[in-house]
Amino acid sequence: MHVQIITVGKLKESYLVKGIAEYVKRMGPYAKITSTEVADEKAPEILSAAEERQVVTKEGERILAQIKDDAHVIALAIGGELWSSEELAGHMDKLATYGKSHVVFVIGGSLGLSEAVLKRADKKLSFGRLTYPHQLMRLILVEQIYRAFRINRGEPYHK
Repeated sequence: MHVQIITVGKLKESYLVKGIAEYVKRMGPYAKITSTEVADEKAPEILSAAEERQVVTKEGERILAQIKDDAHVIALAIGGELWSSEELAGHMDKLATYGKSHVVFVIGGSLGLSEAVLKRADKKLSFGRLTYPHQLMRLILVEQIYRAFRINRGEPYHK
């Protein structure tokens, strides 16, 4: 299985880069995992609602350009479904069983995801009602993907 994570913006914090690299390395026996960063749209700090939509739309176009037609897309969205780690593992297992070999997780920028990206998504996943910095969310997501593969293989993982 190929797991692709598409994110908006460049990851700069070295501690997050190192943490993600560790989980990517651990994923080696289970799946290929890649990360694709698309540029965030430069904008002033204070935006009108129309300007926010414009920023999100442009970032969404960049995201959609990175998604292959046959990919199964899971968008991280506050309004998405709340899954346990076991439910994420079950979803990943079902995808593998039914021949979906390319899974894309999408993390939007600070203003979220465009309607076009949300419409393209096969599933919308929420990590709760709390707000996380989108750069930290990358590390959390990679850890949960790793955990899902461990669960599916019946291997021990921290509960």
